[in-house]
Amino acid sequence: MATMITEDCINCGACEPECPNEAISEGEEIYVIDPNLCTECVGFHGHEACQAVCPVECCIPDPNNRETEEDLLQRAMKLHPNDKSIPVLALLTGEKSLFRNEKRK
Repeated sequence: MATMITEDCINCGACEPECPNEAISEGEEIYVIDPNLCTECVGFHGHEACQAVCPVECCIPDPNNRETEEDLLQRAMKLHPNDKSIPVLALLTGEKSLFRNEKRK
């Protein structure tokens, strides 16, 4: 599922530069995440980078947009076709996918 930003957002902007996909932008009242660009940081981090820096914890999983790890990884590869640091699904570890990050369980 893509991550979303709730109405609790204080417009601090801390999340925007952390997104490896440039999925976060300033909306009219709060920051917003484009679900077509969000990969929940799969392929990049073992956590959602926006959640990690949000001071009010308003970056949360979107319950209306559930996606598999495989779908998110494929999106990351499509968005970054020349990035050789994104591993294939069989080689994903907890360092590059929140789905495999034992600290999150």
